[in-house]
Amino acid sequence: MSHIVDESVENYLQGLIPDRDEVLREMEEQAAKEKIPIVGPLVGRLLWQLCRVAGARRVLELGSAIGYSTIWLARGVGEEGSVIFTDWGEENARTAKGYFERAGLLGRIDVRTGDSLEILDQLDGEFDLIFNDVDKQFYPTVFEKAVPRLRRGGLLVCDNVLWSGKVTEAGADEWTEAIRKYNRLIHETPGVFSTILPLRDGIGITMKEA
Repeated sequence: MSHIVDESVENYLQGLIPDRDEVLREMEEQAAKEKIPIVGPLVGRLLWQLCRVAGARRVLELGSAIGYSTIWLARGVGEEGSVIFTDWGEENARTAKGYFERAGLLGRIDVRTGDSLEILDQLDGEFDLIFNDVDKQFYPTVFEKAVPRLRRGGLLVCDNVLWSGKVTEAGADEWTEAIRKYNRLIHETPGVFSTILPLRDGIGITMKEA
């Protein structure tokens, strides 16, 4: 992944944050070794903070991989909150459960495997925060399905919305075009207010106003 943020600035930011605990560090090492996409600690801290600011107690994660971002979210919702983990991979889910147990968070995380969007359709009720990190061609569909499921004031948070800068190139590949469409939707749709942060690969934060 090419850098959206200047590499020296990225390194400066990384140097400011406290070291992670053993579980998160091990997950970071596994992700680097096996080329598993995770959000990293800077975005992880943002997810934790957004949960706290929004007072989130019920969170849904679409596309959880080995559960790195799930841990940040689960810590953000606190002991009274819950996070639903979704991922296609049974192996990812088994790996994630091991990390959740070691982190003392298994009791507040509901691990589900299968198509994340189908799982969303099967769930009842509203969510305080939905974090999206599924395959990029589904981003517009995520927006259409997720926003109606948020409470008023709830947040839809989306990873990779700058896509290594490729979003500046009109007529690019299918995944890039889907992200470009998503970015238009979150800014042009009535009833939501959105901001894109150029952190890591771009984070889109959309608040449901009505």
